[in-house]
Amino acid sequence: MAFSRIRTLDPPSRGISRRAAVMLGSLLTSLLLLHCLTDRCSTTSPVKASSSRAAGLFEDLRWQRTKRLVYEWPAGSEPVGSGAARRSSRVPADELLEQAVMLPPPDLVASGKVSPRFAGKLSPLGEGSKKLPQALIIGVKKGGTRALLEFLRVHPDIRAVGAEPHFFDRNYENGLEWELMPKTLEGQITMEKTPSYFVTREAPARISAMSRDTKLIVVVRDPVTRAISDYTQTLSKKPDIPSFESLTFKNRTTGLIDTSWSAIQIGIYAKHLDNWLQYFPMDQILFVSGERLISDPAGELGRVQDFLGLKRIITDKHFYFNQTKGFPCLKKAEGSSKPHCLGKTKGRTHPNIDPEVVQRLRDFYRPFNMKFYQMTGRFFGWDD
Repeated sequence: MAFSRIRTLDPPSRGISRRAAVMLGSLLTSLLLLHCLTDRCSTTSPVKASSSRAAGLFEDLRWQRTKRLVYEWPAGSEPVGSGAARRSSRVPADELLEQAVMLPPPDLVASGKVSPRFAGKLSPLGEGSKKLPQALIIGVKKGGTRALLEFLRVHPDIRAVGAEPHFFDRNYENGLEWELMPKTLEGQITMEKTPSYFVTREAPARISAMSRDTKLIVVVRDPVTRAISDYTQTLSKKPDIPSFESLTFKNRTTGLIDTSWSAIQIGIYAKHLDNWLQYFPMDQILFVSGERLISDPAGELGRVQDFLGLKRIITDKHFYFNQTKGFPCLKKAEGSSKPHCLGKTKGRTHPNIDPEVVQRLRDFYRPFNMKFYQMTGRFFGWDD
């Protein structure tokens, strides 16, 4: 019979079946992972309730993909995970924004293995809210405020505006709804810096009206060196301005200093501080030495972090000294894996100033400096 020639196929062996099942399972898993990594598995589904276990599984898988990039901020500087992450322990927290794409599972955050505030920095959804600043760098111009701000932005619990908003001196009429602050999470400090606030008469009252609890930071520097630096900056923009010597005096013969010139007036720190103390107690104002910010940046940053109630995350390991510029630079800045120094507008070479004029200025500032030392309880050593 014709049918007798038809041979039936033997069933596949169990080994082959298992291999086929594994391959099929791997293929499906890869497709689902690809689906998740393109952020589609976060889309709301009609069967969300019935698929919560599967969603949790894939959330864990997504987390596994990025956990080696995550550090335990601000609880410490050791990374969660192992391998390459441990070899990159100097990477600042904000740099991970460029690499990580999702939040860790809530149970890991709840367990304390990952800081909730740092976890929030990994969110692709821009979570958080804009808040009024709780701390301000209010001065002084050419004192080192830009360096301080850039150093502080390395800290995972500080969010700061890069540009100077000039809200409390030039833009106050826009109202407090004028939104320039970055989004922050609970526990993070919102900051801004505008050095001209320190010498703006109306600024203390305006900031106090916003919040009497605002913490104020002032970077101060030898007023004579600061004045020359101020002049050098102006000279770079207006090469035809008069000499420093001629601008310093109302009458050079009598030696009368022209205190109406802003380069001189800014350095009378005690006078400006009197105005601020009408609205804020001294324990809400921190004075940072511009000189020590260069010679010992980690030490000054430690004082600032303590003042703000933050853990000392920024330490010596974050800095290296740039011999060409003559000041410290960050090994890795916020949001970058590369070393970062301040721009070419910082660290300009000062013009040669008549030594007699420099001495006249030192004599002029000495009584103001002494009063400032008494008011702040700190000796800055400008009159040695």
